[in-house]
Amino acid sequence: MPSARTWFITGASRGLGRAFAEAALSAGERVVAAARDVGPLADLAEKYPEELLRLSLDVSDRRAVFETVERAAAAFGGLDVVVNNAGGLLYGMVEEATEKQIRNHLDVNFFGAVWVAQAVIPHLRARGSGRLLQITSMGSGGGMASVGFYGAGKAALDSVSEALAMEVEQFGIKVTIVQMGGYATGLFTAGTTETAPDPAYDELRARLTEMWGDYAGPDPSEAAPALLELAALPDPPQRLILGDRSFDAVLEMDRAREEQYRAWESLSRTAPG
Repeated sequence: MPSARTWFITGASRGLGRAFAEAALSAGERVVAAARDVGPLADLAEKYPEELLRLSLDVSDRRAVFETVERAAAAFGGLDVVVNNAGGLLYGMVEEATEKQIRNHLDVNFFGAVWVAQAVIPHLRARGSGRLLQITSMGSGGGMASVGFYGAGKAALDSVSEALAMEVEQFGIKVTIVQMGGYATGLFTAGTTETAPDPAYDELRARLTEMWGDYAGPDPSEAAPALLELAALPDPPQRLILGDRSFDAVLEMDRAREEQYRAWESLSRTAPG
């Protein structure tokens, strides 16, 4: 029987992070659960006193990230699977967002994920193996009104993760970009910062609300088995869309983008290069 692996999961106190932590623990793995507030994990700590370590962490603080990763690796003798999951949502039109809101958002959703990757790579390289699962979004391939900065941060993480995958493959480290579909994670409630609405966008905002409807998506626990299977694959994909409806939606967006490219192909080809 294979020995238990050690998982390091950010944003582990709620939503997808919590679901991933529970699933890994149920499968007999060890988990270091990092979050700004680890209080909601008290019940898991009681159930898994030897297998779960809770560590408070704000991923936007680079020094704290490195210190926390050192503590995590020391606690269980190394790391095997890292789930870069921490994030939030900045909801509002591009024009409405303040500089502080934009910077704070990207500090968590993009830079925080980069700091975690930088901190864990030396530990995984020392073992000659490891998995880094970068949790992004099905919407990272294109912008959507009112969630443009969320998509921008995830798109940036997609791009840097592809570069990282090329860089660390030589060390036996596998990087997978996990493009999540919509799950009932609380992202649009507890995890949301909203801009001050400009009345000029009232009509568009109403259309978006009608288009999205009230359905929050399936429970995050329904995504966890696929993530565990992904983490166990000997040769995992570099990208994975997680969610059946999301899979179809992403393919449709890709087809629409290709049609647009083809419609203007003649103009594109007028320029050398």
